[in-house]
Amino acid sequence: MFFQDASNNQQQGEEAKQRETDMRNTILAQVLDQSARARLNNLALVKPDKANAVENYLIQMARFGKLGGKISESGLIEILEKVCQQTEKKMTVTFNRRRVLDSDDEDDD
Repeated sequence: MFFQDASNNQQQGEEAKQRETDMRNTILAQVLDQSARARLNNLALVKPDKANAVENYLIQMARFGKLGGKISESGLIEILEKVCQQTEKKMTVTFNRRRVLDSDDEDDD
């Protein structure tokens, strides 16, 4: 009995994931032209986290009606740059130099 409930829950979860994936693909197909969709698919192969961030951005913009029409490849590149700038972490490197034996002090002879 317990095994059937777990199996049912797992199957329902997989179906929900499939519905969400289908919905995302439908929205992206509506807002991107073919070249932009191909570029996004290529990006997903190399950097899936960035592609997912761009997809989320596009879906959010589509839901709020902020997109005027289909986005071209150049438009997608601009969006990608914008999303990447927002998600990039700023790295700083600091050097802590310790002066234990400084040879310059000995040159004063």
